[in-house]
Amino acid sequence: MFLSNLLEPVKHSAREAGHILWQLYQSGDYAAEQKSDDSPVTSADLAANRSIIHRLTELTPDIPIISEESTLVPLSQRANWPRYWLIDPMDGTQEFVARSGDFAVSIALVEHGWPALGVIYWPKEDILYYATRGHGAFKQQRNLINRMRVHQHLQGETLRIAISRRQPLQPISELLSHSQPVEYIALGSCSLKSCMVAEGKADCYLRLGPTGEWDTGAVHIIVEEAGGKILDSQFAPLSYNQRETLANPDFMVIGQAELPWSELIQAKATRRSLGS
Repeated sequence: MFLSNLLEPVKHSAREAGHILWQLYQSGDYAAEQKSDDSPVTSADLAANRSIIHRLTELTPDIPIISEESTLVPLSQRANWPRYWLIDPMDGTQEFVARSGDFAVSIALVEHGWPALGVIYWPKEDILYYATRGHGAFKQQRNLINRMRVHQHLQGETLRIAISRRQPLQPISELLSHSQPVEYIALGSCSLKSCMVAEGKADCYLRLGPTGEWDTGAVHIIVEEAGGKILDSQFAPLSYNQRETLANPDFMVIGQAELPWSELIQAKATRRSLGS
């Protein structure tokens, strides 16, 4: 009941932040700069961040918030939080700056170390993807709502791999066994590519390179409720709020769990120690 009561207000918060992003995107009235890790940030990210934090603080004043665009609380203070909000006010800032329109708002509620509620809003297409633990995953475009399930891949069928527009293809192709035909589908935003797997438009998304826990929190519950999984590059589950850093390892979003993924994708040493 707690999660179901939160879902509609969180969907509203994601839409509201998405509308802020879309207005700034269309007007071009925003400033961009590089963060200390060389990733881009814009005044639009920060405006959406303020909007979401304001709404979530009104909704649940006792639940703390972790955001990509806010100062990170030390692990010593957050390690024992029973639940917290995990947000990325704009997933796909590079796409925003590059004018592709493939950026999204991401809001997750993490309970006892695992995502329990997730909402993704794609302003360009006016699409909401959302899920709560145990109640399935859904796609809402305007007033049309459909339940999402991962694609049931048939033997010999082309394996559809979601990839980034901004990253080279070779490191991805080197991880595949090439034991069956492969089709690559390019899209921006980590969360939108993950949602492609959840709704059955792709069988897998392989992510190499820096991401944070806010990039996977919301889509994690969405993908799982659609029948898929998110695993690190050695096929182990991701974790949340367990380290001083919130950096993710390389990871994969996989659809149909019954496929022999360990034969189709080569395990690869992760970019960072899980203990760091």
